[in-house]
Amino acid sequence: MESPETPVHLDKVEARSGATPHIARYVLVISLALAIVALAAVWMTGAINAPDDTGGTADTAQAVQEQAQKDAAK
Repeated sequence: MESPETPVHLDKVEARSGATPHIARYVLVISLALAIVALAAVWMTGAINAPDDTGGTADTAQAVQEQAQKDAAK
């Protein structure tokens, strides 16, 4: 048995005590790709199902009309 004062030196393989397959790297890459595909699908589905008359001047004109109706009701 070694004394506590003697430093222990291990090489990388002994310190890891096993093989180091790069499976974690593959899992992270595949998970990232799946997350990107899922978010893109959600975004595209929302864009496809959105009404055509939204955005830009259509929303502005609608907001002006609604505000005018509220002001007229007061």
